[in-house]
Formats: sequence, C-alpha cells, structure tokens
Amino acid sequence: EGVPSAVAVIFFFGLMSVVGMLEGMQIAFFAVAKITEAERNANPWARWTCDLLFGNGGRGLPGFMIGRQLCVVSCFFVIARVTTVDIEDGESNVLEVGDGAQKFFETGLLGALITTIVASIAWQLVAGAFPLTFLGNPITYGLLRICLFLEATGICSGAWALAALHKSIAGFQKDEVYIGTAEERAARGRGDKPVHGDELGHLTGGGYGAAALPFEDENRDAEFAARRQKVLGNIKTIKELMKESSTKAETEAFEHSLAMEVANLEKINEEQAKYGHLVDDTPEDETKPAVKEVDMV
Repeated sequence: EGVPSAVAVIFFFGLMSVVGMLEGMQIAFFAVAKITEAERNANPWARWTCDLLFGNGGRGLPGFMIGRQLCVVSCFFVIARVTTVDIEDGESNVLEVGDGAQKFFETGLLGALITTIVASIAWQLVAGAFPLTFLGNPITYGLLRICLFLEATGICSGAWALAALHKSIAGFQKDEVYIGTAEERAARGRGDKPVHGDELGHLTGGGYGAAALPFEDENRDAEFAARRQKVLGNIKTIKELMKESSTKAETEAFEHSLAMEVANLEKINEEQAKYGHLVDDTPEDETKPAVKEVDMV
C-alpha cells in the first residue's frame, strides 16, 4: 500500500524545490566567495549566511558541500520512489502508450530526466545569474543550517581525510595565492567587470552586473577616514592569515598583499593631502599620514 496520490504529489514538488534550492545554493555560494565582504553582506540574512559559510577558518563552505550531498541523496530516494511507474499484470499502460514507452517509464529514467532539468539545471542557471538574491533568502539560511548539521553528524567525515590527501599529493593552493583577494584585485584595478551594466543578473551567462549593485565610490565620494580604516582592517586580517600560513608560497603571497595594502594606505594619504578641502571636518590627527598605524594593527 502506498501513500495517497495527493500526498505523493505534495512530496514530489516539495522535495523538488528543496533539491533545486540546494543546487542553486551551491552555485551562488561559489559565486559570492570571490567578491568582497561588503558586496555580499547586502542584508542581514546574507550576512548571517556568510558568517556560517566563511567563518570558523573557512570550514563552512566545504562542510555545506558534504551536508548538501547527504540532503540531496535523501531527497532523491523519495523522489525516485514517487516517479517510479510500476504496472501490475493485467493493468493498462500509462496514458495508453505502447509497450516500449511503458518499459521506458518503468526504468525510472523519465523521473531522472525530469529532476535533472526541473530540480537541478534550471535552479543552477538562475543562481548563477542572481547569486546575491539566493544569498539573502531566509530559506537559504535554514537549508544551510540543516546541511551543516548533517555534516556535523560525522557520517561522511572520511571525505575530509580524502580531500586532505588529494591536496597534499596535487599541491593545491588557495586561489588567493595566485590571484589575491577580491579587495586586492579591486585595489589593483582588476576587479570583476560588469558585462550587463544595467542589469542585476542575466541568464545569458553575464552573471550579475557590478554597476547595478550599491557600490560605494571610494575614489571620489567616500570619506578618507573611512577608507583608511577599511585598509587597516585588511592589513590586520592579512597579518592574522600570515600567522596561520603553512607554506612558504602562502607566506610570500600574504607579504605581497600586505605591501599592496600599505601602498594603498599611502595613496589615500596623498589624496587626502591633495584634496584636503573635502575632509575639513576630519580631526587634525587623521589628516596626517597614517602608515605608522600599520605597525599598531
């Protein structure tokens, strides 16, 4: 005896939506991982989600990937049972189709095709175009909590050991070692360029247009004191990461990043000295060069 048809339909669409959200979250999380913290903390839900993802030494994102896989597999077990067609002897075929089509239905491939399109690819395309929208969704935060709980049970803890082994054999390094952080790329004038400048997202692959986001124009309108504090915060973060670096390559990359932040701080001081009339209300001690503050961070 199976469940009533109405309940099966509710389970089908409900679990398809859950799987779709998890697929979209995966794409959105990797998209926002490479943008600045100020850009991705667009609202409280986005900020809380990022705290879970990128806090605790960065274990949140890989932890989500493990928990997400467990959650998706569990949902697919139920979806597969709902979409499986099994005709008893003597009963007519579904929709009176031929025997060949009926045998195809009974293989379960039809359900797999439907879930691949409706519960996976479609959601991934939308998440790739609108990652910040996914990030600020309270449902995203709730599903992230569930995935991290499943990972914390330790059912798939062996994945961590295999990943560490693969990293040591292949010699993988973090992307920041090669391309720097989002803040560093922006400071070098090599930040992400908007493809569709007037649109927040675009399904043709342009991602999200940076010009449509609420950026603060630091080169013209931002106050010098606020810019300086931001750079000093970056320097503090880099110094903390340097203490945790385990390889010479990472240490050299962080030293290079630190030098760039110091150069950026000197540039801010030069601009303030040139356009001092823009900050007449700034206290006198903040109008002086602040490079010496680096050693105090």
